[in-house]
Amino acid sequence: MIGTLDAKIPHGPLDQKWRSHRDHSRLVSPNNRRKFEVIIVGSGLAGGSAAATLGELGYRVKCFCFQDSPRRAHSIAAQGGINAAKNYQNDGDSVYRLFYDTIKGGDFRSREANVYRLAEVANLIIDQCVEQGVPFAREYGGLLANRSFGGAQVSRTFYARGQTGQQLLLGCYQALCRQIAAGAVQMFPYTEMLDLVIVDGEAKGIITRSLRSGKIDKHAADAVVLATGGYGNVFYLSTNARGSNVTATYRAYKRGALFADPSFTQIHPTCIPVSGEHQSKLTLMSESLRNDGRVWVPKRKEDREKAPDEISETDRDYYLERKYPSYGNLAPRDISSRAAKEVCDEGRGVGPGKRGVYLDFADAIKRLGEDTIRERYGNLFEVYDKITGENAYKLPMRIYPAVHYTMGGLWVDYNLMSNVPGLFVIGEANFSDHGANRLGASALMQGLADGYFILPYTLPNYLAGQMGKRPSADSPEFQKAESEVQGRIKKILDVDGKRSLDSFHRELGLLLWDKCGMSRHEKGLREALQKIPELREQFWRDVRVPGDGEDFNQSLERAGRVADFLEFAELMCTDALARDESCGAHFREEHQTPEGEALRDDENHATVFAWEFQGDDRIGSPKLHREPLHFETVHLTQRSYK
Repeated sequence: MIGTLDAKIPHGPLDQKWRSHRDHSRLVSPNNRRKFEVIIVGSGLAGGSAAATLGELGYRVKCFCFQDSPRRAHSIAAQGGINAAKNYQNDGDSVYRLFYDTIKGGDFRSREANVYRLAEVANLIIDQCVEQGVPFAREYGGLLANRSFGGAQVSRTFYARGQTGQQLLLGCYQALCRQIAAGAVQMFPYTEMLDLVIVDGEAKGIITRSLRSGKIDKHAADAVVLATGGYGNVFYLSTNARGSNVTATYRAYKRGALFADPSFTQIHPTCIPVSGEHQSKLTLMSESLRNDGRVWVPKRKEDREKAPDEISETDRDYYLERKYPSYGNLAPRDISSRAAKEVCDEGRGVGPGKRGVYLDFADAIKRLGEDTIRERYGNLFEVYDKITGENAYKLPMRIYPAVHYTMGGLWVDYNLMSNVPGLFVIGEANFSDHGANRLGASALMQGLADGYFILPYTLPNYLAGQMGKRPSADSPEFQKAESEVQGRIKKILDVDGKRSLDSFHRELGLLLWDKCGMSRHEKGLREALQKIPELREQFWRDVRVPGDGEDFNQSLERAGRVADFLEFAELMCTDALARDESCGAHFREEHQTPEGEALRDDENHATVFAWEFQGDDRIGSPKLHREPLHFETVHLTQRSYK
């Protein structure tokens, strides 16, 4: 029975909470750490940094990933940069400004204490990564360079051209490899977590399947850490890697972990537009491009068929600069995405399908020179050229919003532990830091903050009381969970229908994009909640999954993930319907200001929505728990970027 949610936020002034919490946390002595085993699922920036750090501290770590190497984690796809309030530009930045920009960017739907801690430890991340040899861009004199990102009026984003995630992951990977070589970390590639094992109410292990051989295994530990990323692929088309999924966190949800704010999904404003039904994913164009690129569409519908160089300056609508003069092209992602949708809905979109806007670098090239733009963004321009066949140095890029990140995730307290004791959740897999909208360059910040600098302090709080309590992997709870996993696999294979997995996933994605995407309304959400169970029923009646479960079988892998998406989508829409307000990326059309901006209801909805699974026979009726959000330092105001 879940009672009142306790976030375990420390007492005291906001800027002293984290230090006080560290000073009074329980510890595990160095000679006892090797007696504890910790399972980490996921090896991206959050999971990899956590595994490397805990291994360095002396714990025995098992790290699992479904890729062939941690280097293939989706963290590698992050392009633009990572935030930290170093104030190298001497432009007025501070830890408080980073904290305030982040909590305001999330439309005041995240915890003050968690967000301030994130801003506080961000500076340590930069120092750590520089020491690892991450090749951040530097000024001519050798100092680390910064650029601006959306939702901020300072330059605080550290970057490595357009491949910051890749370089940070390589730094993390070399630290992880050192611990693997030392025997502190045991790596399990090509291995997917299929269930969480609960023993006496606490998370004590996982059930896995080898993607090479199909072998089911049981793994026991003293604590389980999920670092499995987000669930954006529920929409089918997203900027996420094809393998990204909700399975690990959703299976934990079905074992009792609360899922918080699942409808908070981020739509990124700068992605290459959809080109046809053949596509299985979308490509991100970094937000950093908006430092020098100007976003516009024709003022008149009849000009949308013209080539961009045939449209005069006076006939162009630089709509972000017009609507949000203080931030211009660097307005936050949710606002920029809705603005692009709005001008396309008015019939002024460009390109095939007319669902695109221009991102134009002509002014920047004229001002700075092509060589400078090439130095800053060269690899991004190459990616654009390879996909579209167009030279963005000569013609404007065409961009349109796409699903990119998920702010929702498993509920965690200040220690990053879920309501299930022993289950910790870090990085994008938890809900804790970004509220209803994440600012650009904050995902890498959160992942590395959780893994390098927060979990290593908070995990011992739990482990200190677990000496000698690790169960055997042959205990009845593990046997039961293994049997249930095998039963699910058999059920999928036994359907033997005629319809492909992709057809089900694509239909679900289009339904969600239409009813629970950039904008939502009550009627559409209720329609989705009626159609999703029908689609799920068709799936279990007519899906075709060739092969068997005791071998390499990618169709079976995808089938399990799509089956979870078909249940999770209902939870998303339930959450979106229950949150009867607009905030950040959750835009309910019924609740908007006269200017068309998100209109919050702080009196009734300044809370975290945390959902509890009620059983397979009640998938569409989860129980809602609320965690009130208390603001001691910031004042709740209507967000304005004008």
